[in-house]
Amino acid sequence: MSVIVRLPSQLRALVGGAGEVAVEATTVRDAIVAVDASHPGIAFRVLDDKGNLRRFVNVFVADEDVRFLDGLDTVLESGQTVSLVPAVAGGA
Repeated sequence: MSVIVRLPSQLRALVGGAGEVAVEATTVRDAIVAVDASHPGIAFRVLDDKGNLRRFVNVFVADEDVRFLDGLDTVLESGQTVSLVPAVAGGA
């Protein structure tokens, strides 16, 4: 099924500047792997060496944090949007 993966500005250089990429995927992990298959380097920046979500990357499906769902195994429905969002820290 087709889903949309939204990418932050930090990752857009890897996908030719696009803010969104459509892929065929049934889980969040599948979506990340599918984007990486056509645009190498995405998975390295989102997943650690064990295939887990990096600590400072948030992933949302339909505005829900996947950490409160089934993580990378969260099942996607056709047309859903997966948003990759870097964590923001710091400030005064």
